[in-house]
Amino acid sequence: MALIAIGGSVGAGLFIGSGAVIQTAGPAAVLSYALAGALVFFTLRALGEMVVAVPAGGSFSDYARLAFGPRAGFTIGWVYWWMYAVLVAAESVAGAAILGQWVSAPGWVLALAVLLSMTVANLVSVRVFAETESLFSMVKVATIVAFLLIGGLWALGLWRGSDGSGLANLWQVGGFAPNGWIAVLGATVVVLFAFGGVEIITIAAGESAEPERGVASAVTNVLWRIGLFYVASILVVVMVVPWNSTELDRSPFVVVMETVGVPGAALIMEVVVFIAVLSVLNAAMYTSSRMLFALTRQGDAPRVLSGTNRRGVPVRAILLGTVVGYAAVVADFVWPGRVFAFLVASIGAILLVLFVTICASQLVVGARLRRRAPERVTLRMWGFPYLTWAVLVGLVAIAVAMATIPEHRQSLWATLASVAVALVAFEVRRRWGRAPVSRVVLGVPGRADPEELARVAGRGGTRAGRPDAGTGQGAQEGGGERPGGC
Repeated sequence: MALIAIGGSVGAGLFIGSGAVIQTAGPAAVLSYALAGALVFFTLRALGEMVVAVPAGGSFSDYARLAFGPRAGFTIGWVYWWMYAVLVAAESVAGAAILGQWVSAPGWVLALAVLLSMTVANLVSVRVFAETESLFSMVKVATIVAFLLIGGLWALGLWRGSDGSGLANLWQVGGFAPNGWIAVLGATVVVLFAFGGVEIITIAAGESAEPERGVASAVTNVLWRIGLFYVASILVVVMVVPWNSTELDRSPFVVVMETVGVPGAALIMEVVVFIAVLSVLNAAMYTSSRMLFALTRQGDAPRVLSGTNRRGVPVRAILLGTVVGYAAVVADFVWPGRVFAFLVASIGAILLVLFVTICASQLVVGARLRRRAPERVTLRMWGFPYLTWAVLVGLVAIAVAMATIPEHRQSLWATLASVAVALVAFEVRRRWGRAPVSRVVLGVPGRADPEELARVAGRGGTRAGRPDAGTGQGAQEGGGERPGGC
């Protein structure tokens, strides 16, 4: 589960996109990553508290439903699904662009090959997904550790050919924050989205052998991983290479490795970035399918999508999650080179909406738990509710910053449009479809008592394991199965 969290969050955004952040904030980009990392870590801690205390198949979608009702659960569930469905498409196009440097073939053919390979890995079994993701993650971890070791020694003058001037790069070119502290905060807006993917562990928990212990361990240890993989990596970059170097427009990792004299650095990093893209694509496909599966159990998606094969794989949910990807392949054939930018822009700031929803839900569910069953709160959010409120204020400040920074404004509006579409869809369903319910499928069979969880965390009308009072339909409607465990 720890490697799944790494696989979902460490991608091309670190290996390539960090160059733009450094050029914006200068050496103080280290603080941008630290601040964004802190916001994400505390958000994940808040989510972890709910997952361990009240196991729920739909994770944050179910907690939003518990806290604020069916409208909130429906909206965040579908918006989150859309984000990862689009990410499947975006990573397929990105992977094809990298493959195009090695293989002479049309981009749409390569994108299709990348997409099909990861689809097969997810369709076989959840074990194949987990083992594939673990392998990808280990490659990224090994690369980053080697990068930190070699780059750090060079910056300190302990590597062959180094003059030991690395520390001076932190202040000698215009100072530590050469573009001002506003630029540092502006860079934090960009950096926040680089951490997307760590929340996947709470979705994967439902298919692990020991979900509560796995989530607690992964959430507890994610802080030092963020510090190691992001903050320390950026620190090494700004010590080895001056922040205003035009070379950073390429991959900062490649520039550092070339500076210290590692042979074949460019090719090595191209391979690692390609693996990172496959890793994020793999995790995105898994996540979109499991969220859609959870939506079917809540009655928010067609029941036909809830079916699983004999290995417990939600095949239909996986295939629907790839539809956007295949559409992107067709679009890349019709409009070569234009698809990737459009897809990334369409994702907008959905991750920010997700984090805000998690914190708001934890304020409600956490208070309810502390009143009714404090013994279940074994993984506590520190300083509750004050720290949760502080994180929520920080996330709202990020949203305000996006609205005031021209280059990020479009992403924010695109996200708000996605949320509006989901809200309209809920109202259409409420008026002309089956009546919405507050039902949440609580607990993991054999590990948690659904009745007890419904009592301590449920809102009015919530039922688990017996017919819903408002609809007369069972809580397991929509298939009732859960994807097969490892």
